[in-house]
Amino acid sequence: MLTVERPPPSDVAGAQTIRRAIRVLQLIAAHAPEGMRLVDVARQMELERPTAHRLLKALTVEGMVVQVAHSRRYSLGPMLFELGIAATHQFNLKEVSQPVVAQLAEETGDTTFLFLRSGYDAVCISRIQGSYPIQTPSVPVGSRQPLGVSAGGLALLAALPDAEIAAVIKAVAPRLGAYGDLDAGEVLELCALVRRSDYAVTGNRAVPGVRAIGLPVFNAAGSPIAALAVAATQARMTDQRIAAILPSLRHAVRELTRLLYQ
Repeated sequence: MLTVERPPPSDVAGAQTIRRAIRVLQLIAAHAPEGMRLVDVARQMELERPTAHRLLKALTVEGMVVQVAHSRRYSLGPMLFELGIAATHQFNLKEVSQPVVAQLAEETGDTTFLFLRSGYDAVCISRIQGSYPIQTPSVPVGSRQPLGVSAGGLALLAALPDAEIAAVIKAVAPRLGAYGDLDAGEVLELCALVRRSDYAVTGNRAVPGVRAIGLPVFNAAGSPIAALAVAATQARMTDQRIAAILPSLRHAVRELTRLLYQ
């Protein structure tokens, strides 16, 4: 697992159960709209089936998930919709992150991005160009690509548990060939490289001729929800330059985490 900028684990009694419940909700959300079977939730969460069943039953009672009668699959419930509507007025990730993304672009001179995980994809929700004279053709705001393709998407993917990584790669495998003949095996190798180096680097995949570096942003439960990335031409984004801008990227992740959870 990546170790960058995780909020410290809580010592409050019952925190493990809360974290597990949040992970179940995120897992089900990643498999929308088809939902998930109990056996799949248990396997991907690495839980015994009775434990997974108790979690799902409790979430169902509270309206957080629902079980579709004909398929026996679990999907997100109406209470999450209500909570999301209530939170919309107080929490806007793009708005909160904008100063951080802008500062990162100013410090590096290159194009900076914020990606949000949406199921099996990484969605670009913010992009700011730097001052360097040669800017890259870039991923447009609002576009989505499979997790593992862009530097931000690769950072998000590599930060997931092994079982979830395998499930995501299996789901997106048919779409990977459109990105420089990328395949499932290579994505898995890239994830292993990210875990060794503690940051994600991709080149000539999301956008031809572009190389980028990315780091994930974790929520309070320790799950990756977003990623910051910096992109430049392959000629500019050398290994030496990556080493030079990595401290700025790490600082930006820390600052965004602070803003989100202060």
